[in-house]
Parts: sequence; structure tokens; C-alpha cells
Amino acid sequence: MAIIDLHHRALTVAGAVVARVRSTDLARPTPCAGWDLAALLGHMVGQNHGFAEAVEAGSAPRSAYAPRPAGWPASADRLTSAFATAPPDRVVLLVEISEELRFPVPVVAGFHLLDTVVHTWDVATALGEPFRPDDELVAATLAQARLVPAGAARVRPGAAFAPVLPAAGDDWEQALALLGRDPHGRLAA
Repeated sequence: MAIIDLHHRALTVAGAVVARVRSTDLARPTPCAGWDLAALLGHMVGQNHGFAEAVEAGSAPRSAYAPRPAGWPASADRLTSAFATAPPDRVVLLVEISEELRFPVPVVAGFHLLDTVVHTWDVATALGEPFRPDDELVAATLAQARLVPAGAARVRPGAAFAPVLPAAGDDWEQALALLGRDPHGRLAA
């Protein structure tokens, strides 16, 4: 399956989990250090809008990725439309990843797929629910997770991912551990 289609599936799955969040859940801790559920959801919506603007225009300022307190459905729809209508040969500047490199649209979809699937797990974990994506999404997430650089960048304030954790489990547990998530769902915040 094409990465754009897998990405759309990831957004759909995420939307179903996000829809279960109630206002009384927003102060819950998440696996993301320093973020409660409200902050995590704001980040997810902001990332959707930032990536959408970058795909639509070829780039977007850092402010486009700013957390937004609400609006998952509209942000997911906008991003789905951006990927569906982007010329396949478009290259995109993602300032949150590199201020110099441009990436082809399918690579950008892979980056965002990783963020979406892992943050869906974060949301479900905060809600006390199990979450495991389907095998195709697991495979795509693991492939992307293997590309994320390890090292000093993982311990800086505001790092996108925590340091790699040891994992001896299945592909899903390995993907989570590669991104610094405890596959057993222990909360960081």
C-alpha cells in the first residue's frame, strides 16, 4: 500500500482514539515527558496544520506547527487533502526537521505517519486503553522509527523523541522502544 494511503489510515485510526477523549481527561499524564493530554492533543493538531501548510505551499514557518487547543477533525481533513492533491514530485521544507533539506511528499507522509501512530498510542495509553495499529501500520511505523537518529539530540530539552529503550518484543514494541516509549505503557508526565 502506498505511504499516502497508509498515512490516511493512520489519521483515521487516530481520529477514532482522539474522539474518545473527554474534557475530564485533558489533565491526564501521557507517555510524553512534561505533557498532559491537553498538551499532546494541541501538539497533534498543530503538527497536522503545519505539515498541511508545508505540503500545500512547499514550506511553512515554525508558527504553522504551533499547538492548537482543538480541532482534530478539521486538521486531519486538511492534511489528508494536502497529501491527496500534492504533486508527487513536490519537495517540501519541514523546518522542524531541517532548515535546509527538502523532502519528497512521500517521505513527508512517512514522517507524519510515524508521529501520528506513536501519538495515537500516547493518547490511548493516557486514557488507560490498549492500542496496537494493524500490521501494515506497525511495519510502516517501525521502518520510520529505524530512520530516526539516536544520540545527543534525544536528550536535549524539547527533543522530539526520548532516548532509545531496550526492547525484545514484537515489531510494535520495538518501534515504541526506538522512539523512547516504554512498550508497557508507563506514563512519563
